[in-house]
Amino acid sequence: MLRTPLSFFHPQDRPVRVGVSGTGFIARGLLGLLANHDSYTISKVLSRRKPEDVDEIDSDLLTQSPEELAECSDLVVECSGSVVWGAKVVEAAFAAGRPVVTMSTEFHVTVGSYYCEQGILSEAEGDQPGSLAALGEEARSMGFHPLVYGNIKGFLNHTPHPDEMEYWANKNGISVAQTTSFTDGTKIQMEQALVANGLGATLACRGMLGEGGQPLDLVGASLGRRAKRLGRAISDYTLNRELPAGVFIVAEHTFERPEVLRYFKLGDGPFFTLTRPYHLCHLEMLRTIHRVACGGGPLLNNSPDPTVTVASVAKRDIRPGTYIDKAPGCFDLRGEASLISEVPDAIPLGLIENARIVRHVERGQTLTWDDVELPETEALKAAKELRKRSQTSGEDRSLLQSCIQYGATGLAHAIMFASETAQVLISAA
Repeated sequence: MLRTPLSFFHPQDRPVRVGVSGTGFIARGLLGLLANHDSYTISKVLSRRKPEDVDEIDSDLLTQSPEELAECSDLVVECSGSVVWGAKVVEAAFAAGRPVVTMSTEFHVTVGSYYCEQGILSEAEGDQPGSLAALGEEARSMGFHPLVYGNIKGFLNHTPHPDEMEYWANKNGISVAQTTSFTDGTKIQMEQALVANGLGATLACRGMLGEGGQPLDLVGASLGRRAKRLGRAISDYTLNRELPAGVFIVAEHTFERPEVLRYFKLGDGPFFTLTRPYHLCHLEMLRTIHRVACGGGPLLNNSPDPTVTVASVAKRDIRPGTYIDKAPGCFDLRGEASLISEVPDAIPLGLIENARIVRHVERGQTLTWDDVELPETEALKAAKELRKRSQTSGEDRSLLQSCIQYGATGLAHAIMFASETAQVLISAA
């Protein structure tokens, strides 16, 4: 039995009651971990399916009510894999005053910014965004200044064949949708969008650079130079099947002596690459649950004012009337990380769930809000509010730029007039 001192993580004299939303790969793994940990107990497990249709989970633990899940728990974990369902769960948890820990990048990137100031909301360690956030905290505590938040990807195919995806899904024990999302790049685009928004970074270009073909330190140095030219940190990835499935940070160190960093085997600089050569999904989630349970605050969320979205790009021509059950991991669409300012009308990929295409879409086209018919849900309401905020802030920026432009022009005219007046006075004298 695993032990964690409750006096450190939780002030109460009983185990923390954790409610879990989801019954898939991540949720089942977390349930197994919680069952072997004496500081935590499973309160309820939320499923969209009927209890009799859920295998290997005690039926007494199952519920179909987000409200019941929240009321029975001290803390709620959302890992259902659905943005629409996740919004219901988070709203119920916040209404009951419960903090929420997630392993749901899609939720954060799509609607998380709407919720992150309404209660405690944090993505967990274990998936790449949480792992990068944790590595970033570590790096900053050692005096490093991160320039690049990097993900490591081993394989990429924007248009994988369904038969291949079914084979690999069965081989790895995960769903076809998950396998497809990993393969076509949607997952890494989602992850790095969350990293950019949550850690104050930006993108070097739409879809990111994805440099590969070189050792990690050379890729890191190249990305570091790009970040320096941009004047701010970037979120990106490297494509290299020889590297482990982990994350890395490229950073500068502004005060430590170069010879000390060389002694630590970090190289000559000025860019130093720090790596975390693994991410262990649900096995790492308890660290963030510990953090939130003891009042430590969020590790990572999408921030109230995101600058990056994940646009929906067609993998093939799509006819009007086509039904999309869930866009991430489907064979019709893939995600592409993009600056919101560059694609203001793009519909977020994670929002396309139980949706219907209403206009002809060509392969490679970026879908807009007008291309898709969506059911009325809490997630749609949140996404519309975020879109309205983004449009308002964009108008404010345009107004400010105009004021600066015309203000500068007016100042130049005033200076010119003053100079001419002075010359006239001097001549008269």
